[in-house]
Amino acid sequence: MMTNVEVSSDKPPDINTSCLSTSPSLAATASPAIPNSFLSGPPSSEYWYLICNMADYLKDSHKSPLDEYEGTVENIDIVTVPTAELPQRIAGDIAYGPQGVRGIAQSPYVFGAAFLASLGGFSFGYDQGVISIINVMDSFHEAFPEAKSGFGKGFMTGMLEFGAFLGCFFMPWLADKISRKRALSAVVVIFDIGAILQTAAVNYEMLVVGRTIGGIGVGTLALAAPLYVSEIAPPNLRGTLLVLEASSIVLGVVVSYWLTFGTRLMEGEISFRLPLGLQMVCATLLGIGIHFFPYSPRWLALVDRNDEILPSLSRLRQLPETDDRVQAEYRGIIADAKFQKLAQQRRYPGASGIKLEINSWLGLFGVPTWRRTAVGCGVLFFQQFSGINAFIYYAPTLFESLGQSPEMALILSGVFNTLQLVAVWICFLIIDKVGRRPLAIFGGIGGAVAWGVMAILVGLYSANWEANVAAGWGAVAMAYFFILVFGVSYAPLGWALPSEVFPSAIRSKGVALSTATNWLCNFIVGVVTPPMMESIGFGTYVFYGSWCALAVLWAYFLVPETKGKTLEQMDEVFKDNSGHEEKEQMKAIVADMMRRPVAEVISV
Repeated sequence: MMTNVEVSSDKPPDINTSCLSTSPSLAATASPAIPNSFLSGPPSSEYWYLICNMADYLKDSHKSPLDEYEGTVENIDIVTVPTAELPQRIAGDIAYGPQGVRGIAQSPYVFGAAFLASLGGFSFGYDQGVISIINVMDSFHEAFPEAKSGFGKGFMTGMLEFGAFLGCFFMPWLADKISRKRALSAVVVIFDIGAILQTAAVNYEMLVVGRTIGGIGVGTLALAAPLYVSEIAPPNLRGTLLVLEASSIVLGVVVSYWLTFGTRLMEGEISFRLPLGLQMVCATLLGIGIHFFPYSPRWLALVDRNDEILPSLSRLRQLPETDDRVQAEYRGIIADAKFQKLAQQRRYPGASGIKLEINSWLGLFGVPTWRRTAVGCGVLFFQQFSGINAFIYYAPTLFESLGQSPEMALILSGVFNTLQLVAVWICFLIIDKVGRRPLAIFGGIGGAVAWGVMAILVGLYSANWEANVAAGWGAVAMAYFFILVFGVSYAPLGWALPSEVFPSAIRSKGVALSTATNWLCNFIVGVVTPPMMESIGFGTYVFYGSWCALAVLWAYFLVPETKGKTLEQMDEVFKDNSGHEEKEQMKAIVADMMRRPVAEVISV
C-alpha cells in the first residue's frame, strides 16, 4: 500500500511508486509533458507504461529516485508489472477526424499532396490505355510491322513492364538518399526521355528501347508515389488516399483509351504518335508541383533531420505544433525510427555501405518480416495474375474472341475501362470502413467466378458465336462483372497494402520488392497472353481464374486488417515484433521519448 507520497507540481511522481496504485489526479499534476489525450478518463495503458518505464530507466542506470526528482517517499510497496503486459507503442489510435470523403473534405492540404503524387499512377494507366488501341491500328502496324505477330506485340508491350521492374531496384536507394519527393522529380525526367523516344521512334528497335526507358520511369513513379502518400497520410485517411493511386491509374487508362479511340481516325502516323507524346504532360506536372509540398516526416526521421519533423507534420495536418495528436504522432515517428535503427544495428552488427544494403534486402525474407513480404508481394502478384492487364492490354482481342465485331470490341473495351474507374471510386468511399482483408477475399472469389463462367461459355460456344449470340453477350457480362469486382478490391489494394505493412527502416525496399513483383508479373502477362489465346483458347480463362481462387486462400490465411492503424502500429498488427530483446528496446525508447519535452526529442 502506498503512503505519504508528495510531488511537486512540475515533477513526475516518485517512480518507485506502485504503477497500479497511481491515481488519475496524481497523473494530471505529475507530468505536464504527457499529452492531455493520455489523461482523459481512466489512466491509459500508455500512462501506466510511462510510469513503469521510468522505474526501469532509473533502476537500469543505478540512480536513486531522490537523485532524479524532488519529493519525499516513505513506506512504499513496489508492485512488479511483467514487461510482457506493457504496451510497445507510444500512443493508441490517433484520430484526426472522420474517414472517407468527409475526412478528405477536412484535410484538403494532404489530399492535394496525395493527388499530385498519384499522377505517377496516371502516367502508367495512360500507357496501358494507349497501347490497347495502338496494338490494333493499321497505321501503327504499317510503321512497325514486327508488332503484328503475337510475340512481337507481346514483347513490345511487355518491355515497359520489364523496364519498370529494373527501376524498382535503384529507386529505394534514391528515395532514401534524396527524399521521396525529390526522387519523384528525378524519375519524371527518365519517364519523359522514354516518352520522347517512343513518340519519335523510326523503327521497332527504337520503339522497344523507348518503352523500356519509359518503363523505368513508370515503375519508379508507381513505387515512390504510394510510398510518399502512405508516409504523409493520417491513419484515418491513409487507405482512402492510397486508393488515389489506383484511381489515377484507371483514370489514365480511361482518358488515354478514349483519346486514342478518337485519334485512330486521323490520317497517317499522327494517329498513334500524338497520344504517345501526350503522356508527358501529367508526369511533368508531378515533377514540378511536388516541390510545393513538405518532405515526408518519416523520411526526415530516417535521415535524422528531427528538427524538421514537427513543422512538416503540423503543415500536413494543418494543426498547430502544440496539438496533442500531432505531438503524439511526432513522438511515435521519432521512437519508431530510433527503434528501427537500433534493431538494424543489432541484426547486422558492424555492417555498413553495400554490405548493409544487401543485408537489408535479404532481411525482407527473414523471420520478423516474411509475412509482411508475403502480403506486400502477394497482393501485387495476385493483382496481375487475376488477369486484369490481359484484358486492359488486349481487351479488343479478347472481346473479339468472345464473338464481337472489331468495332464493337473497341467500344466494349472502352466501357470495360470506364466501369473499372467507377468501381475504384466506390472503393475510395468504403476502404477505410470495410477494411482491406474482406475486400481481398471478396475480390478473389468474384474473379474466380467470372473467369470460370467465361471459360465454360468460350469452351462450349466459341466455335460458332454467330449461332450463340446470347452466350457471347453472357461472356461479355461476366467480363464486366470481373472488372467491377477487381476495381473495388485488388485494383486499389495492390497499391495500398505494400505501402502500409513494412517497418520504416526497410519500407522503401519492401515497397520496391512488392512493386517489382507487380512489374515482373505484368511483363509475363503481357508477353504470354497473345500466344496463349492463339494456342489454348478457353484455357487462358481457366488459367487466370485459378489464380483468383488461390488469392482467396492467401488473403484468408496471411492478410491482417490494417485499417485505422498508424504505420508505427504495424508490429502489433502482424504480431512479429522481432523477439523479446527488440520489444524491450522499443519499450525503453518509448519511455525515453514520452518523458522528454518536445525540445529534447528533437535532438535525440
